[in-house]
Amino acid sequence: NCSLFDALHGPAAARLPPAPPVDLTGVYCNSTTDEIGTCWPPTTAGQLVARPCPEFFNGVKYNTTRSVYRECSENGTWASRINYSHCEPLLMEQKTFEVYEVHYRIVLIINYLGHSISTAVLIVAFVVFLCLRSIRCLRNVIHWNLITTFILRNTLWFLMQMIDEEVHERNEPWCRLVTTIYNYFVVTNFFWMFVEGCYLHTAIVMTYSTDKMRKWKFLFIGWCIPCPIIVAWVIGKLYYENEECWFGEVVGHRMDYIIQGPVVLVLLVNFIFLFNIVRILMTKLRASTTSETMQYRKAVKAILVLLPLLGITYILFFIDPGKDDISYVAFLYFNSFLQSFQGFFVSVFYCFLNGEVRTAARKRWHRWQDNHTLRVRVARAMSIPTSPTRVSFQSIKQTGV
Repeated sequence: NCSLFDALHGPAAARLPPAPPVDLTGVYCNSTTDEIGTCWPPTTAGQLVARPCPEFFNGVKYNTTRSVYRECSENGTWASRINYSHCEPLLMEQKTFEVYEVHYRIVLIINYLGHSISTAVLIVAFVVFLCLRSIRCLRNVIHWNLITTFILRNTLWFLMQMIDEEVHERNEPWCRLVTTIYNYFVVTNFFWMFVEGCYLHTAIVMTYSTDKMRKWKFLFIGWCIPCPIIVAWVIGKLYYENEECWFGEVVGHRMDYIIQGPVVLVLLVNFIFLFNIVRILMTKLRASTTSETMQYRKAVKAILVLLPLLGITYILFFIDPGKDDISYVAFLYFNSFLQSFQGFFVSVFYCFLNGEVRTAARKRWHRWQDNHTLRVRVARAMSIPTSPTRVSFQSIKQTGV
């Protein structure tokens, strides 16, 4: 029952009319709690139940004298649609409102700035990997694919910012398609991070030759395995949460667990991979100084930094920032920074700080400089009018005439 909920809400719950008695021998809805935290008591089928609005939600205080409504269907199941439209936020003091408005504007600027910088740096990294054919080993191909997923994800993020409130409310098909593609690239981000960990674990812990690894297997894991996950999520959204372009802001949507579950599992497996990799590097490879071992060590350093970063960023969605203003504002800034600058960190660690990439780029630059210098010297030599060869040729020509 909801006696504890009513006791905590005190006057707000007491003012509601008493719930009609429930005939436990007939059809009725069981007691349940929704994603917002509102408790719904056992109710006879066909009844419309009123409960007090939540006191706090997403850091906003609401008027608890208003009510939220939910219907118990004739078949004894709660309606998926809950009417929270009567819940109104309490008007804050003008000063507090202005402070929050300033914070939201700054957070929006951070998001746009971070995604813009990340996308620009990611494109540069993508072009670098595209041009430097000499470093296209399997390890760098994996880095290249990870960078590609971030470029596509950020591009879809910008498209989603163009969706206005009216389209969002109408739940347009193209809007749902954009949300679906965006979520697909979000999932591929984490699966390519899993491929990074899987590659290193196979090469270092299992001592499996990298020459025997098949590229198509990693491509299948990174690009294909997320597809059935997204298809299942689309089916769930279509039948149970087909509203607001499938991009609701309520934390804890049941259908979103279809995506969140595999992602959390991938993160946990990657942490296990990293634990084994670090253990091997600290014991068996400590005395080794071969170039291959050094590359593995650098790759592990990068993934040790990036994996917790990506994991913490995603797990933040499950954390309640709290009711006080300071913790909520800190949560907004921290989460926005990590979300928007992920691609920047990926590019820095896997491209610009990659020893192989820097060496290959340096050689390419020196080769271009040498070719350019040679072309300049040849052009200058060909442009000298008093060249002995040209004078002799003209003399011979005149003599013949």
